[in-house]
Formats: sequence, C-alpha cells, structure tokens
Amino acid sequence: MLGDEDIGGLLEKARAGDQNAKELLIEKNLNLVRSIVHRFTGRGYEWDDLFQIGCIGLIKAIERFDASFGVKFSTYAVPMVIGEIRRFIRDDSPVKVSRPLKELAYKVHKFQERLQGSLGREPTIGEVAAEMALSPQDVALALEAVQPLASLFDQTFFEDGDPISRMDQIGCDPGHDVAAIDNLALREILSRLPARERLVIRLRFFEDKTQSEIARQIGLSQVQVSRIEKQALRLIKEYMQSS
Repeated sequence: MLGDEDIGGLLEKARAGDQNAKELLIEKNLNLVRSIVHRFTGRGYEWDDLFQIGCIGLIKAIERFDASFGVKFSTYAVPMVIGEIRRFIRDDSPVKVSRPLKELAYKVHKFQERLQGSLGREPTIGEVAAEMALSPQDVALALEAVQPLASLFDQTFFEDGDPISRMDQIGCDPGHDVAAIDNLALREILSRLPARERLVIRLRFFEDKTQSEIARQIGLSQVQVSRIEKQALRLIKEYMQSS
C-alpha cells in the first residue's frame, strides 16, 4: 500500500506526463475499483466489462485530482469510479428517454463531478439544484430518468450465505399460476411432493403469498423457504420429465 505522501508524489508526476507514475497509481488502486464493481453485480453485465469501465473512472480521477481539494485521493476516486459505471449502465438502458431530459441529466452529472471535487463527497440533490439554479424536483427527475433498470432477478441481500432476489420477495398472480398448473395437469404431480414442499408450493402459487409471509406462517426463515421452493420446483420438473 502507498502512503498519502507517496500517492501525492505520484499524482504530481502523473499530471506532469509521467506514464510510469500513472500506471503505478492505477495498479495500486485496482482493489478499490474491484470493491466498487461488486456493488453493481447481478444487473446483467459482465464483471470484466464493469471493471474496465471502473478503471476508466479511476484514470479520470488521476487526471483530474487536485491537492487543493483537501481530500484523500481515494475519497475523490470512489465517486468518480461509481459515476463512470453508472453512466455506462444508464447509456446502455433499453428505456428510451427524451433528448432534453437526457441532456439535462448529463449536465447534472457534470455539476455533480464539479461539486464532488470541491466538497470531497457526493453532493446532495439540493446542492446540485442550487448550483444549477433549478428546482430539486427537476434535478431528481433528470437523475431518475436515466437510472438503470432493476431486474426481478437482482440479488437484494444475502441470508445465511444464500442470495435473495426481488423475485423471491414479491407475490405471484394466482389466476395465472393456477391456470397454468391446471392446464399442465400438475395436480397429480403436486400430490407426489413431500408434505413440506407441497405446503410451500400451495401457499406460494395458489394463495399468492411471498416467501417472507410463508416463512412467518410456518416458522422458518425466508432462506429456508427459498430452498424448499427451489427443491419443490426441481422435483416437479423431474416428475414432469419422467412422466
């Protein structure tokens, strides 16, 4: 690890055009980029792609950092890397946003970067709005319009080492699922499931309960319910393939 003085010296050399100093700074801060990239996993993008984009943010931080900001380089670099990844995800979004709103969002991000340099932290929406002479609502709308889409399969948290996705936390359309099960003649297959698996499937798909609700009802954790549900669905698939 490099000390603050070492980093400061390398930053001065890098800004003066010393390529070796720049490459050393990049190398010594790759773990910082890796730790940030992990926050964006599970969104449908390859880890390596996000890592490369994060490195671009790191390079920009090296090129733009000024000791007069009065903050550590890592403090300055973190929001720069995050911002670069967010922009990549935003620009890759399949949702079409009007050009004026997209341009406003671009300006907002520019002001965010500028304020981040002077404040040493990510600015609030109110601070950005005041700097741009806009209402906080306009700034929030612009930022919201270019936010990346959330997938039902995104992992929201871990419990006992197992991932819990958004899909696991929402109810299902009972009419659709019951009809599907009826149409596929699954009732006979369901009767072959173990009692616990059959109970979870009934509560989950016939009574439109979330995994959290089922867990509270039968006295288990959500992770245990998730495991039972996955096991039941696997058995159903095996029974269907063998029938």
